[in-house]
Amino acid sequence: MKRYFKRIAYAVVAVMVTVACSSVAFTGRKRVLLYSDSQIASLSDQSYQEFMTQAKLSSNKQMKAAVQDVGSRMTGALEKYLTSVGETHYLQGLKWDFQLVQSEEVNAFCLPNGKIVFYEGIMQYTNTPDYIAVVMGHEIAHAVAQHGNERMSQQNLMSMAGSVLGSMAGRKSDTTQALFEIAFGLGGQFGVILPYSRKHEYEADRIGLIIMAMAGYDVDKAPIFWQAMTANSGPTIPEFLSTHPSDENRLKKLIEAIPDAKAYIGK
Repeated sequence: MKRYFKRIAYAVVAVMVTVACSSVAFTGRKRVLLYSDSQIASLSDQSYQEFMTQAKLSSNKQMKAAVQDVGSRMTGALEKYLTSVGETHYLQGLKWDFQLVQSEEVNAFCLPNGKIVFYEGIMQYTNTPDYIAVVMGHEIAHAVAQHGNERMSQQNLMSMAGSVLGSMAGRKSDTTQALFEIAFGLGGQFGVILPYSRKHEYEADRIGLIIMAMAGYDVDKAPIFWQAMTANSGPTIPEFLSTHPSDENRLKKLIEAIPDAKAYIGK
């Protein structure tokens, strides 16, 4: 019975993965997406509305205009290119919006629906359009690569696997069950979710450079920007425990991606 149950569970998961398999824009990496564009957009819209009701928009008109100008130029170039190659499906569910909020935090983020927010704190490092484009390209890339959907899908599949294996382990003692839950939690977090998060960061850096090149920004400024950012960062934690790549590895991968990005200049 246990073997039969295990086979059925794996077959169901395998069918879901096969049906939902697709590839990332520009890199071609295969991934699994279990959620529809409308589901992701709805969740993102709700999160964005909640955030904006608590945030305070920046009163700095010059910085705000700079963020919006760069964002519009980059997304315009991206849409033009994807239209020219017949891949506009990567834009489904994306409704671009660019905001600057009052906060000393050095940060920026993009929700899966294309809503991008810069914090005033990061503007001290993005004092030129090229440097804004480095951050903007990275955030746009997360959206067009559908990283949010992919992470949610990974967590869903892990939850399904945990339920299947947990039901088997549940037949053993309570102690064994508790140990299983701890082991699965740690194995899942450090073995799947975090490495994929770092993979997403590398991928967003690479795709971001491509979008920069399309929009006519200087991709050679990207390593300079990241060096300035990391030079003022605090103590770091080991890469295998972090959702972001180490500063050294990120810079190395970024420099390696520049020649490929330059091939998109003028496209």
